[in-house]
Amino acid sequence: MPLSSQPSVAIVGGGLAGLAAACALSSAGCRITLFEKRPFLGGRASSWEHPGTGEVVDNCQHVLFRVCTNLVEFYERIGVANQIRWFDQMNFIEPGGRISVMKSTFLPAPMHTAPSFLNFSFLSAADKLSIARALVPLTLTEQRDNGQSFQQWLDQHGQTEHAIARFWRPILVSALSEELDLISISAAAQVVRESMKSPEARHMGVPTLPLTDLYNAAGDYVRARGGQLHFRCPVEGFTVDGDQIRVRVRGKEDTAGAEQTFDYLILALPFDALDSLLPEAPESTPIHEKASHFENSPITGIHLWFDRQISELDHAVLLDRTIQWMFHKSRLQPMRAQAENGIGGSYIELVVSSSKALIEKSRSEIVDLALSEVREFFPAAREANLVKSTVIKEVNATYSPRPGIDAFRPHPVTNWPRVFLAGDWTATGWPATMEGAVRSGYIAAEAVSRATGLKEEHFLSPDLAASGLMRLFFWFLPT
Repeated sequence: MPLSSQPSVAIVGGGLAGLAAACALSSAGCRITLFEKRPFLGGRASSWEHPGTGEVVDNCQHVLFRVCTNLVEFYERIGVANQIRWFDQMNFIEPGGRISVMKSTFLPAPMHTAPSFLNFSFLSAADKLSIARALVPLTLTEQRDNGQSFQQWLDQHGQTEHAIARFWRPILVSALSEELDLISISAAAQVVRESMKSPEARHMGVPTLPLTDLYNAAGDYVRARGGQLHFRCPVEGFTVDGDQIRVRVRGKEDTAGAEQTFDYLILALPFDALDSLLPEAPESTPIHEKASHFENSPITGIHLWFDRQISELDHAVLLDRTIQWMFHKSRLQPMRAQAENGIGGSYIELVVSSSKALIEKSRSEIVDLALSEVREFFPAAREANLVKSTVIKEVNATYSPRPGIDAFRPHPVTNWPRVFLAGDWTATGWPATMEGAVRSGYIAAEAVSRATGLKEEHFLSPDLAASGLMRLFFWFLPT
């Protein structure tokens, strides 16, 4: 395609939504210019060298599942799919160190994990029976957002105290980064149904590289197709002038210039980053109105380095305490394994989703809390010395999937025919996950493709196919 016939597209935001849109449109022949205010890619899924420790740390551990078909396709597109390590086994640990394992068996979906579930030592027979009763309507019937919270739904469906605390809460708070009394029924039902649709659906993928190293490949993908990426270049606003979009940029590290002109614009930003960017115009009003209904939920990552190995597990769900997940980074990332194992040490990252109770606590208070809990779960940690530590609070990690919020999630098309929205908070049909972010980027890219009139491209991947008995269940579910 001659350069003069290539539509020019400005993308504001170098997180997963912006990168997905940039990669999709650059492959379709558009001239991409991406502006990122930070010096690295990845947005809320990024990494950097922490000055206090001298270590490269992720802002928070991010994982994916096989059901995340668009994220998997995105990794394949940019050539990093081989940097994802997949696990079928999920470990649940009680204080004291007792481990229960969930893994698939030969049974067809949704019964493929039933033997593991029945052997969970941390649930009583009454707990398991109540959970099984609740899984039937969550899986077999459509659960609409009726304004009630999922906690209310659980109470109405006779869930025991331990079933809620040790099963529903660990799964859903981690997946949706919000407390059960603030999660919509539809969001919770989607997580459960998607995870049960096939044995492959619940396979968990963990990056084997620091997150920004992973997403630098997306930047290379765009550059290889003639695109440009500008770092430390906040976009201060834009104006619409007929068939042109004028973007005002405050450049720092490069020569992006004060104003540039494009054919199309994608705002791939969180909802709370739009206020200062949108012009004072009637077209901005619907976006402002929808964004005003959203609230953020925080996630806290706690990084601990020990002088010896504290566990042979790669990851684990931790029950009954503040810490929800442990990821053994010195086992998961080969680059770290060489360094840490050279001195026999462990580097772990602990995750607390919906970490509102930790926001006002100091770093030392959080580290002390985490260290105390780690020593409850991993007896070897009681003899280990803490070498260094840090805490990363992502205060605006995700939007809160509260009852009724889906009605306010905007579609990518705005009242400006050449300006589009992307971001995990937009109407993707998925919650605030990496999959949701990539879907939003692809949906926005499809909208731009339609607007160009050159060729309509389709970038979204099909959902993961249901298998076993779940094929019948999904056949009868409304779409």
